[in-house]
Formats: sequence, C-alpha cells, structure tokens
Amino acid sequence: MNRLYMFMAAALALILALPLWLDKYTLGIFVMIFYYAYLGQSWNVLTGYTGHISLGHALYVGIGAYTSTFLAQTWGISPWIGMLAGGLLSMTVALCMGYLGFRFGLRGVYFVILTIGFAEITRLIVSHIEALGSFSGIFLDFNPSFINFQFRGNMPYYYISLGFMVVSMIVVRLIETSRLGRFMIATREDEDAAEALGVNTFKYSMIAIAISAFMTALAGTFYANYIFYLHPATLFGMALSIELIMRPIIGGMGTVLGPVIGSFILTPLSEISRAYFAKGGLEGLHLILYGILAILVVLFMPRGIIVYLKGASQWIFNSADKK
Repeated sequence: MNRLYMFMAAALALILALPLWLDKYTLGIFVMIFYYAYLGQSWNVLTGYTGHISLGHALYVGIGAYTSTFLAQTWGISPWIGMLAGGLLSMTVALCMGYLGFRFGLRGVYFVILTIGFAEITRLIVSHIEALGSFSGIFLDFNPSFINFQFRGNMPYYYISLGFMVVSMIVVRLIETSRLGRFMIATREDEDAAEALGVNTFKYSMIAIAISAFMTALAGTFYANYIFYLHPATLFGMALSIELIMRPIIGGMGTVLGPVIGSFILTPLSEISRAYFAKGGLEGLHLILYGILAILVVLFMPRGIIVYLKGASQWIFNSADKK
C-alpha cells in the first residue's frame, strides 16, 4: 500500500510538471482528460456506489453552465460564485427527481427513463427561453481574469481541471471509506436486503444523487468558460451523458481510479481520432472505435480495466518483494 501511495505521489508530481514540456494542442487534450475524469467521478458517486443508473447527467452540466453564465452576464456575478449557485440549483432538481424515483420505487430501466426525461424536458425549456439564448445558444465574451474564470492559453485550465479531478478523487475516497459509503454500497448490492437490515436506502440514495448533481454542475461552469459557447443540444443532450458515463464503465465503476483510468484511455483516443478522421473526410468514424472498445470491455472486462491493472500491479509488487 505504501508503494502504491508513493507511485501515485510520483505520478501527480509528473503531471504537475508536464505543462513545461507540452505544446498547446497536447495541453488541451490533458485538460479534457481531467475534465471527463471529473465528470465520470461525479456520475460514479450515484451509479457506481448505489447502482441507480443515470443517463441524464448532462442535465446537471447544462444547469451549472447556464446558471453561472446567466448570473455573470446579467448581474456581473463571478463564475466562481455562480458555480456554487449552479451546483445548488442542480442539487435541488436532482432531489426532486430522486424523490420521484426513489420514493415510488423506480429501478433499472424505469429510473433510467426518468433521468433521460428530466434532461430532455430541461433542454426543451432552455431552448425556448430568449434570455438563455434560445435555440441559438450563448456566446461568452472573452474577458481574461481570475475573477471571470477566463484565461489566456490552456495552462491555467490544465491546473484547474487537474484540481477538480484530484479533489473529486479525494471526495469519493472519503465517501467510500465512510459509513455513508458502506450504506450506499449495500444499496447497490441488494436494496431489499439492505432495507431488511435497517438501512434507509431512500435517504442514502437521495444523499448520493445530491452529491453527484452538485459535483457535476461545477464542471458545467468550467466548460462554459473554457469553450465560451453554450448550446442546449450540446449541454443537455444524450451524447454528453454517454460521453461522461463511458469513462467509469471502461475504467471500472464503483472505484476511485476507474473514471480516471477510463478518461486517460478514451479521451485521447476520442480527440486524436476525431482530428485524424476529420482530415480524411471520415467524420464520426471515431465513434465506431468508441463502440468497438466498449463492446470489447463489456465482453472481456465487465468489471472494468482497473481490475486487471490491480492484478498486474500486485504481481509486480510481489515479484519485487521476492527479489
């Protein structure tokens, strides 16, 4: 275990120093790696640890992005504050959704449909609100400063997105090792048995969806001030929800490192293949690679890549100890 912590500390030190040697394009890829790792970790809190599958998490990204942007453009409120407002609003929406789903016992595909429905309804509402840009979306003015959450170049975004990812890992690890985490895992493994043993599965499911929504919404503010353009179809659409859940599924759900590993594999594959195939007039072919990889992992690594990485690391450490 000590060796594992030493390895993780060395990896973090390397990542902190990487921008000194990376060009702008590669730096941008790392920004998106950390960003999607954070999003995957946020989704992991709900689905990975309680088993309630959400396919509408783009809802919270959109709420976070639009809330902070609207507050900044209308009243000049810093996105750092608007980020928290968006998180609280997302939490409120998530608790309403969770109450409907968990109180009435919606499980499996029925809860999935509920999450998709909330995201689609919100997308349609935002698309018809003129103050939020309607169908045309919103372009953000570029006024670089720390207060405005806007910077020149990718390096500041690199460290901010890295910070988001590291903090999310710490939060999930604290949850995992806490009483809350044990009850969430009990809910995931067998909800009926957990209730029979006195676990208030409704309460802990509500806590999980609230934490997950709040964390996800913070990423929406980051996205808004990194891309500088918001569109309801992009931020509330199914495509983003699928993007963010693929990382923990590939890496390993219900683990701290799973979403990170999945993002380090999928995000560079997506970004590089998208650019490569676009040059050859083969736009969208990268999605086929996504699908093939997902099928292979589901068939041969149903618990995620992290299970096999753990086995390989233990074998390496054991071999080193014998020497």
